[in-house]
Amino acid sequence: MILLRVWVTARLWRELAFVLWGAVLSLPAFALALLGIAASALSVVIFGLFLLADVLSLARGAPRYFRSPARRLLGWEWPDPPPLGAHTRWGRMVAVLGDSTAWRALCYCFVRFPLIWLGGYGVAIAVVSGLLALTYPAWWFVAPNPFNSLDAHTWGQAWLEAGRGALLLLAMPWFVRLIVLADSWLVRGLLRPTRAARRIAQLEAGRAALQADAAAMLRRVERDLHDSTQARLVSLGVALARIEHRSTEQPVRALAEDALGTVTEALAELRDIVRGLHPPALDDGLDVALSTLVGRSAVPTSVTVELTARPPDAVASAVYFTVAELLTNVARHAGASRVRISLRDGGGALTLVVHDDGRGGATAGGSGTGLSGLTRRAEALDGALHVESPKGGPTTVTMTLPREG
Repeated sequence: MILLRVWVTARLWRELAFVLWGAVLSLPAFALALLGIAASALSVVIFGLFLLADVLSLARGAPRYFRSPARRLLGWEWPDPPPLGAHTRWGRMVAVLGDSTAWRALCYCFVRFPLIWLGGYGVAIAVVSGLLALTYPAWWFVAPNPFNSLDAHTWGQAWLEAGRGALLLLAMPWFVRLIVLADSWLVRGLLRPTRAARRIAQLEAGRAALQADAAAMLRRVERDLHDSTQARLVSLGVALARIEHRSTEQPVRALAEDALGTVTEALAELRDIVRGLHPPALDDGLDVALSTLVGRSAVPTSVTVELTARPPDAVASAVYFTVAELLTNVARHAGASRVRISLRDGGGALTLVVHDDGRGGATAGGSGTGLSGLTRRAEALDGALHVESPKGGPTTVTMTLPREG
């Protein structure tokens, strides 16, 4: 009875739709795999290497491409591949050529095609041949052998062919299930992230959450210091000023004056701390914050900001403090007469370029310039800092950060 019951289960029809629809989806994926094989043969030349990198980049989308019908029809689920972690054209090419996820996805595109098409062809043959053989006794009354593929010239042989057709139809659901099972093995081995990749993704997600929590905590501390501690110090300063002006005793006036000076210094230090935690200008966006820095610069500076969307707080803070440090360096060490700042995003990366016409000679590892600290700040966000500063100038500092931090 189980052989008959399987025909009326929803699982069979979902698996059958998965196999037939998979045959359609496998065509462009197989063509991509063939293109990848051709590109691998041509990879001895630069053109082939770039073509192979593009093919592998497309292959990295295979998990998402095949996941939609698998999720809808069979309830399968697997995560997207982890990001490459490179943001320049050359960096992405090098990363994807060494990316095991891309190579395994390309292999899946190649291997799945014959598997699914074998399944689709087998299903079509089983259904057509099985139905023809099963109904052969009815056709036998019309002609002893209406189909050349059936060798039955007697009534008994006709029923024997019908039995064979019934067995073929009964076996077809299990054949479909076998094809689906084989595809699930391929998915598990080639499309699902490896244990190391899953661990890396978990660590990156945890780091992103920590960065977001740290940025939120700094904003809360900045607001508390600004709205509470700073306001109390201001009130204390006002009270001390009143004591100084109203007291007729010179010792009291001198003590109040000294205390007022201490409060004033504390307020100045507190404002510097607040700006170091989270510059209030960033609340209005990077363009406003950088314009504020440029307005306070001791060297004439122009700034160009072209962003398609607001970056995360951690990225915005890194850009702000980098520009602030570089403008300070230019004023102290470069002897420049002009500075140009540009900030753009594209290709999943944020690119900051600071150019000055000073004397040059700056290095990322140099002492007293703070460039080593800026390098560490960029690397903490999976970015990079590049300094080009020959003797005699000019100096160009380029920082590249991932768009999503």
